[in-house]
Amino acid sequence: MSYAANPDIVVGVVPLFPRHWLRFFVTLQPHISSHQSSSSPISSQEYDVCARVAGGSNAGHTIVVDGKKYKFHLLPSGILNQDATCIVGNGVVVHLPSFLKEIDGLTKSGINSEGRILLSDRAHMVFDFHQMVDGLNENKLGRNKIGTTKKGIGPAYASKISRNGIRIGDLKNMDFFEMRFRELTSAHMRAFPGLEIDVEGQLEYYRSIAPQIAAMTTDTIEYTNEAYDTGKKILIEGANATMLDIDFGTYPYVTSSNPSIGSVLTGLGVSPRKIHGIYGTTKAYCTRVGEGPFPTELERDVPGSIGEHLGVVGAEWGTTTGRSRRVGWLDIPQMKYSTLINGFTSLNLTKLDVLTGLAEVKIGRAYKHEGKILNTMPSCLKTMSEIEVIYETTPGWSEDISKARNFEDLPVNAQRYVLRVQELLGVPIRWIGCGANRLDMIDRGEGWDLASKEDGEQ
Repeated sequence: MSYAANPDIVVGVVPLFPRHWLRFFVTLQPHISSHQSSSSPISSQEYDVCARVAGGSNAGHTIVVDGKKYKFHLLPSGILNQDATCIVGNGVVVHLPSFLKEIDGLTKSGINSEGRILLSDRAHMVFDFHQMVDGLNENKLGRNKIGTTKKGIGPAYASKISRNGIRIGDLKNMDFFEMRFRELTSAHMRAFPGLEIDVEGQLEYYRSIAPQIAAMTTDTIEYTNEAYDTGKKILIEGANATMLDIDFGTYPYVTSSNPSIGSVLTGLGVSPRKIHGIYGTTKAYCTRVGEGPFPTELERDVPGSIGEHLGVVGAEWGTTTGRSRRVGWLDIPQMKYSTLINGFTSLNLTKLDVLTGLAEVKIGRAYKHEGKILNTMPSCLKTMSEIEVIYETTPGWSEDISKARNFEDLPVNAQRYVLRVQELLGVPIRWIGCGANRLDMIDRGEGWDLASKEDGEQ
């Protein structure tokens, strides 16, 4: 594989919508070069630094390498690249027990991460009592529950915004950490009568892990920008989706952070002037875990149904919660909305192989409300619940596509599906996922990347 002569940073921020497990990747370049990489920017094996920028252990995704599954919640999947340094940025909220458990799990799987993980000293901490509060809040909502993972993410961000949160860097001074911890736990026990926190036991635990955490803690803002200046290739992974974004998503059925392009800047500390190419990743159909509107949803529990096919063949169970993901047809209005916000220059369409075997494949092309086609994404949940989806139906295919490595290797009907999605979005689809393995992918080349075309023009 060839590489660009110039360094670039690639940023990944998981789904653009709650249902399209859409990651996006942003290439940041210090200068323009006429030579561009011919390899996929979404392969963490090609980068020197990989980072997470938002969310916490509520996010999860599975990567299959040589038939072996690796599940990630807090760590960037780039940790599988033995030559990469991995960063947990300042925008992430970190539950340290889960973080250390994830590292231990990778070690048992033969992945050596020693010296390759850096924690931002500005990242906020998720404590066990945040998770308890998360569960209490969800139970209070009853039938109106959000469908949270109960990993304490919302309450941790609430502490951050309330300015009484505790950051990773505070562990370097245990006296200061203890003072802040006692204040924070007292505030939570006052706010939630009946909440019991083993303050002394928790303090003992954090004293025991403080040296281990301190060895990984650094100013990741300085580190990232220095890596950029010295020509390192940087991949930034995010979590969740634009339609789960606290500002842009299906509020209140959203996460507590900004899993959209803005988090790349605020969650890692890089300038927007460095952004070059922005790459979105979506499944060839929709999924969602938890509550909230899902206009193109299919019934999953009916034996022999298309919904059952997508759920079972696509192995649609949440990596973090184990819950069955809701499934449905591709939702073009939401994809257009996400593209508008994030400005994708190219797309990666994954899990096309899951559609194999369906006689027909539908695409949710537009929304209609009260007899009118909607040109924007409704902010009101009531409007969303009243939406009529206008579908296009395309012929399916039955051929195995897992070995396809060129676009022409795909069955004609699969090609037509990809091209129609591309036409509706107005953004080129460069990469196409054809199987469960990380390498089961078609790369159509630089000609299907608007960022490369912009370089040529310049």
